[in-house]
Amino acid sequence: MRKTLTATAFVLAAALLTGCGGDAEKPADAGKGSSPAAQKPAKSEESGGGAVEEGASHEVTIKVEGTGKSNVMYTLDNSDFAEVDLPWTKTATIAPRGAEREVGRLVLVTPGNTTAADGMLVAAGCSITVDGKTVVENKGGKTGKPCSYTLK
Repeated sequence: MRKTLTATAFVLAAALLTGCGGDAEKPADAGKGSSPAAQKPAKSEESGGGAVEEGASHEVTIKVEGTGKSNVMYTLDNSDFAEVDLPWTKTATIAPRGAEREVGRLVLVTPGNTTAADGMLVAAGCSITVDGKTVVENKGGKTGKPCSYTLK
């Protein structure tokens, strides 16, 4: 009885997956001599139908201090995780868009560990600078927390 239920479950799962993973649907008028412009998918519009307004641009710099190599995770103009040589710096020009103008846009840098002068592993220090002014600083990784700032 148990083998029958298991086999039935696999057959049903395979049927569902096969049915859901087929080719993309073709438009009803595809291949009927319609113009290529008519066959292009419609562009999606954002709610409100207008362009998303941008706020003022800011030059944002994230830094990780220390020596050697360390893993760094960051969110700036994009998000990434990389092994970098320390000290490390990345700069981007960011303009908050849409709702980010009201609630802010998160800028984050999470440094990994680095080797201290005494050979012990310690959290690397980090900082965030906006338009030349340091807004967050964790010297020497004393708090062990990432550096984060909400840009408005």
